[in-house]
Amino acid sequence: MAATRPVALVTGASSGIGKAATRALVAAGFQVIGTSRNTSRVTPGPGVTFLDLDVTSDESVATVVEQVMERFGRIDVLVNNAGIGSNGAAEEISVGQAQRVFEVNVFGLMRITRAVLPHMRAQGRGRIINISSVGGFVPNPFMAVYVATKHAVEGYSESLDHEVREHGVRVLLVEPAVTNTPFDANMVQADTPLPVYAQRRHTFDEVVAASMRAGDDPAVVAKVIVMAASALKPKLRYPAGPAAGRISVLRRVLPARTFDKSIRKLNRMPG
Repeated sequence: MAATRPVALVTGASSGIGKAATRALVAAGFQVIGTSRNTSRVTPGPGVTFLDLDVTSDESVATVVEQVMERFGRIDVLVNNAGIGSNGAAEEISVGQAQRVFEVNVFGLMRITRAVLPHMRAQGRGRIINISSVGGFVPNPFMAVYVATKHAVEGYSESLDHEVREHGVRVLLVEPAVTNTPFDANMVQADTPLPVYAQRRHTFDEVVAASMRAGDDPAVVAKVIVMAASALKPKLRYPAGPAAGRISVLRRVLPARTFDKSIRKLNRMPG
């Protein structure tokens, strides 16, 4: 039987932005299905159904989408939030390890998007909200692989939006800045560390730790996700939080050399 309320499927919903998004979407009137790799450790909030999902598995993705359609009869919103970070200079991260990050952040997102799209097209409506980052449009030294995945998500999302818009489906980007979540504790660490980068990498770790503590509450990002899910005339990009909004503007208006210097200063790198 089809659900009477709009249905939202949120990946990576056990903590951080995903967890906050499930709560905010329930409060906005959605029936919410959250996913996690291991739901046995998750205590669902009111109005949230949890399902095990491994976005790197075709079989797992197909099973979850089928379960949602059988139980609820529709998927109105997909929030692609599942992701992992990476920490290390680009030279220090093997191609195999970079592939691991891309497998979750890019191919996992593509995998579940492709599984959900046929149902949204059949309905004649739907929103796919991809959680990007300010790293999707600005550089971040010592996170080159992670930033590359977010650049990929930006290009994929904007291109896909043009393809599916005539079928009543929109693909939107939510772009948080630093958010106070366990993100830094779960980053993939460089598997071939080099002494030449050790000092700069240590400084970067200090910068990240301080930024995370001062970062936006996940609820700030969740509010923007609800806005993207509900807007009558949605925008392609939604910077999430004051810092993300400022960075987005500065990226557009500052001369390239000035913006480059600001990135180096922020990361305590020589001019």
